[in-house]
Amino acid sequence: MRTTREVLVIGGNRYFGKRLIERLLAAGDRVTVLNRGSSAPPPGVVHLVADRDDEQALSRAIGTRVFDVVLDQVCYTPRQAEIARRVLAGRTARYVMTSTVEVYEHEDSEVPVRESAVDPATVAVDRQLPWGEPEFLDSHYGEGKRQAEAVFTAAGPQFPFVSVRVAHVLGGDDDFTGRLGHYADRIRTGAPIAVPPVTHPATYIHVEEIADFLFWAAGEDFTGPVNAASHGLLTLEELCAAVAARLPEGRTVFETAEGGTALETAEGGTVFETAGPAGAEVSPFAFRRRYGMDNSRATRLGFTFGDVRQWLPRAVAETLGKDR
Repeated sequence: MRTTREVLVIGGNRYFGKRLIERLLAAGDRVTVLNRGSSAPPPGVVHLVADRDDEQALSRAIGTRVFDVVLDQVCYTPRQAEIARRVLAGRTARYVMTSTVEVYEHEDSEVPVRESAVDPATVAVDRQLPWGEPEFLDSHYGEGKRQAEAVFTAAGPQFPFVSVRVAHVLGGDDDFTGRLGHYADRIRTGAPIAVPPVTHPATYIHVEEIADFLFWAAGEDFTGPVNAASHGLLTLEELCAAVAARLPEGRTVFETAEGGTALETAEGGTVFETAGPAGAEVSPFAFRRRYGMDNSRATRLGFTFGDVRQWLPRAVAETLGKDR
């Protein structure tokens, strides 16, 4: 018979975080959700309100509670990690941080990237950087996650820690990112989609699959970083084709943002054009580097991933809806 766990979820009670909480409750876990109070958690959980950047407030909110597992969905900086580590040291048997594929943003590998490419034990932590400034944090998202991983890892065996490096998430009618909508709007109107001269494929995961993965990771005993990505690398052209399949009157136009050679493809209504100054911004999922993730560690540990090409049409349909 499965033992009921005490689980703390920090933030993340929307999108795949909401689905994770649903899985925990369905499994019979006692779930506590801690956030700033800006959004109510699902029914059936204990709700704690605190700003995680305020160590005293976080400590007061946690009180004397202890947990079997902490699932940290919103740790973005080394300072946040240090606060959480101090407050929760000795109060949890397992700490699972939701990290990101963007920890590999400086990689450019012909083969999918393994976890060892970024070893958090060797990442330098710079506490003097302006982590509290939103613009800096937005532009240093991957670095913030790398340094947060490093802080937790430095705690050693007495703080069993897992960093789940999440691939780009697609699917669900509550996808708040607007990334698929970006492509739908342009394909519908024939407006150009900005891309670099060479766009590399990437790894993705469905919103339900990453919720399954985090739930699974909470119940395992491995530690360290682990990549979470569906099988298969997906090109931007394939992603746009899946969107265009729902918009038969649309037209897919790729516009090179840094110059290049004009190419035109008659089949499928896809056109490549050249325009834009060097350094121009490109559309979501138009990657200049190759840093798709290798998921073999998670597979060896026992998680079964789906194939990105099998679930992609469903993900597009879920997000764009019947009227798109």
